[in-house]
Amino acid sequence: MTHYEQPVIDRDEQADGQLLARDEQLAVAGFRGEQRRAAERAARASLRAQIARLEREHSAIVAERFPHIRAPLGSPVALESAPSLLDLGELERTRDRLAASLQELRARVEQRVEHERRARDQLQRMRLEPGHYKFVRLPVRDLGQGVCGYWEVRPRLGLIGMLAGWWQLKLSSGCPLAMGSRSTRGPGAQR
Repeated sequence: MTHYEQPVIDRDEQADGQLLARDEQLAVAGFRGEQRRAAERAARASLRAQIARLEREHSAIVAERFPHIRAPLGSPVALESAPSLLDLGELERTRDRLAASLQELRARVEQRVEHERRARDQLQRMRLEPGHYKFVRLPVRDLGQGVCGYWEVRPRLGLIGMLAGWWQLKLSSGCPLAMGSRSTRGPGAQR
């Protein structure tokens, strides 16, 4: 090897060493990047699972208690105008909004359960002492049993029962007929 070739070889070895070091750094950074992407995928999967669980619980409460507890008018999840992939921050905000909405729904269910309990207590008192609850009406809606009908304390045998103090608890027959379901018979009705 001649004198003028020696510095070239040293520079090439230094360059090769720098390239190897840079390749190792990129490989490590790439490995860290893969770890970061894997961690982000795991976080996304966890947040989506939490959102799905909250939505199922929200739907189950509304379906179970429907006529008395209704779903909120606005969705707790803000929808974009176009489809998009939510980032981790948006997924967390969606989860938090759903959790807050579910908390509010649970509070409404607790209030409704307490209302129904008080109505059942009143119905029991009306059964035991109907004379103390003359002409009191208790809708079956308050008991959580339906939407039509009511319990009412009425005199037995009309005016005679009212004067004699004979009171009874009666359940109405339910929902009234729809206005268009009655047939009209008369001279102008078609057969």
